[in-house]
Amino acid sequence: MANTYTQLYIHLVFAVKHRDRLILSTFKDELMKYITGIIQSKGNKLLAINTMPDHCHIFLGLNPKNAISELVKDIKLASGDFINDKKWLKGKFHWQEGYGAFSYSHSQIDNVIKYILNQEKHHKKLSFKEEYKKILTSFNVEYQDAFLFDWFDDIKY
Repeated sequence: MANTYTQLYIHLVFAVKHRDRLILSTFKDELMKYITGIIQSKGNKLLAINTMPDHCHIFLGLNPKNAISELVKDIKLASGDFINDKKWLKGKFHWQEGYGAFSYSHSQIDNVIKYILNQEKHHKKLSFKEEYKKILTSFNVEYQDAFLFDWFDDIKY
């Protein structure tokens, strides 16, 4: 598209089904490399990625040709198949249904990258449930606690 200019920075968050702690340190780096490949193959620019045992954070510059919902679907399907094909786990791996997607301005890039790269330290003080509620609240996203967090526990790492 000639003369099309965009600046779209998106922070994606999604969890392992039932918040099971299945993303093991033994394959975490290989999984993040694989997800990076998916993101880049679709013309997006990965800015930061990090996984915890039960969830994933991705920060990217979004190619406007991609719908966020389709990109997340592709990432979750392909990475889930990748984990299962590698037989890293005894059972089947699945991501939780749904995701969070939050947009940021150019001036916030460094802060979001630091936030994502420091997840291990961050989660020593704050559970994923507390973290996610904080993100939703800061973006004025309405949610019903009973529906949103019925699958959450307050694990700190």
